[in-house]
Amino acid sequence: MDFHVTLQGRRDLSGQIYRELRAAILDGRLRRGERLPPTRELALRLDVSRNTVSLAYEWLTAEGLLEGRTRAGSFVQGEAAARRGRAGGDAGGVRLRARAFWRELPGEPVLQAPAAYDFRVGIPETSHFPFETWRRLVARQLRATALSEGYAEAAGHAGLREAVARHVGVARGVHAEADDVLITHGAQQALDLVGRVLIEPGDCVAVEDPGYPPARQLFQSLGARVVPVPVDAEGLDVRALPDSARLVYVTPSHQFPLGMPMSPARRSALLDWAKQRDAVIIEDDYDSEFRFGGRPLETLHGLDRSGRVLYVGSFSKVMLPVLRLGFLIAPPSLQRELRWAKRVMDWHSQLPAQAALARFIDGGMLARHIRKMRREYEERHERVLEGLTRHCGDWLQPLPSMAGLHLSATFQRGGLKLEREVVARAQAAGVGFVTLSRYCAGPKAKAGLVIGYGAIPTSRIAEGLRRLGVCLAAASLTSPVWSRG
Repeated sequence: MDFHVTLQGRRDLSGQIYRELRAAILDGRLRRGERLPPTRELALRLDVSRNTVSLAYEWLTAEGLLEGRTRAGSFVQGEAAARRGRAGGDAGGVRLRARAFWRELPGEPVLQAPAAYDFRVGIPETSHFPFETWRRLVARQLRATALSEGYAEAAGHAGLREAVARHVGVARGVHAEADDVLITHGAQQALDLVGRVLIEPGDCVAVEDPGYPPARQLFQSLGARVVPVPVDAEGLDVRALPDSARLVYVTPSHQFPLGMPMSPARRSALLDWAKQRDAVIIEDDYDSEFRFGGRPLETLHGLDRSGRVLYVGSFSKVMLPVLRLGFLIAPPSLQRELRWAKRVMDWHSQLPAQAALARFIDGGMLARHIRKMRREYEERHERVLEGLTRHCGDWLQPLPSMAGLHLSATFQRGGLKLEREVVARAQAAGVGFVTLSRYCAGPKAKAGLVIGYGAIPTSRIAEGLRRLGVCLAAASLTSPVWSRG
């Protein structure tokens, strides 16, 4: 253990060493069972006599905080005391003040814990992932990239950018060259880069409502004035867009969270609107890989003829969330600025994983995995629809959706009060999901549930929805709307 000790002057050196080590043990920096440096080594490092260090160790041993073992050394024996005084302020009594935006965010940014019947949103099935193949690819590329000198290009691994351009060209009809692609840490960083490059403080950014909260929060954190725009059965209501919007963020392939695709008429209307107002569109092609029916619609990027659509994608759902690799396809006019923003932020994304992913795509392994998971998710999608109809049909109306890892259902009656009551009862029954109102930003929040089926095994879906139906029945008895019949 290479522990740092600071000595002041030449007086009471044993006491100073004793007090620093004692404090480190009690506050948990040195943990039970950890080995301290030998007395001779620490003495040389501190430029003191060995007896000075030995005396400090003897005091700690006498106090029960150290244990000396023959021919093994000195080991921490004491347990850390509870930390005191942290809640009231920072060191020295000073409380540092963050910007107003960050202070006003509610609570802590904690992840929703998995439940026994886990209908969380956005969590893919990972048990079918070819982990051994991926491990070999990463290990091989780790050796290869370790030999490279310095940092990598901000835009990302050249092979991966070429692979991504080919992949989206074949799978989504997106026309892009490798130079149009920027590799990012997931879709969220792609949005962040676009915001940093395009948004000035006070600019208006339009988002879908209901929509993706992290995107909305990100734009707000950059100083944008975020305006929620209603969504209906055809997608974003283009007529409700504010004329002053500089940027519009949409999920047209599979609207998040409601699930419907944006209609061809709305796509054309949105592109015309953006061209007339010199606005930029961010197309987040969320969950487009997992389509179970219906004719796939051309991307906004593919329909765009004026170069104002930025296309965002991610490998988190099709592979592993912990991979944290995504991409941004942008026109040449923005590439220089986007690459600067990426470099200023974190230089580049992890190179071995990028190189491994390029091989994974080029070897056809990604396409095979997507086909396999599409069949798996289609079955789960059908099981969820069956379970909602059988057990929850008196209360919930599923919204049409033929893609993705979740589906949404609105309450036929009862509203937000019933939503809150169901959440409390479902938690007690071991059923986890997300409420639809959580994704709403406007004054008229939609009440309902968003049911994810990526994380829950197919065999547990029916029982989980049966339990949800029991919770809905019990909650409806306490709702005034339902009790009036």
